[in-house]
Amino acid sequence: QVQLVESGGGLVQTGGSLRLSCVASGSSLSFFSFNTGGWYRQAPGQQRELVATISRAGITDYADSVKGRFTIFRDNPKNTLYLQMNKLKPEDTAVYYCSAGRLGTNYWGKGTLVTVSS
Repeated sequence: QVQLVESGGGLVQTGGSLRLSCVASGSSLSFFSFNTGGWYRQAPGQQRELVATISRAGITDYADSVKGRFTIFRDNPKNTLYLQMNKLKPEDTAVYYCSAGRLGTNYWGKGTLVTVSS
C-alpha cells in the first residue's frame, strides 16, 4: 500500500532555508498528479495547521503566514512532494507532515521536525 515518508527536517538559524521531501512509496503512477498534496505543521501544544497544498492540476495555495517564503512543488517521475522553506523564522518551528488525498482516500506521513533558532 502507499506510504508517505518525509525527510529533510533539522535545525537552522533564523533566515535560513530547508527543503522537505515526501516520497510516496508503493505507487506505480505519478502519485501527486492523481492526488492533492499538502504540507501541515504542528507546534507543541498547538493545533495542526495547513501550510501549503498543490492540486492534481498543479495549482498551489499557501497559508498567509508562509506566502512569499515557502514553495510547494513535486517531481512526478520520482513520486516526491517538496516544500522549499526560505527566510525561516522561529515561529516556523514545528513537526511538518506530508499529506495526500483524493475523494474518500487520505494518506499521512509520520512527520519531520523543523527547529528554527533565534
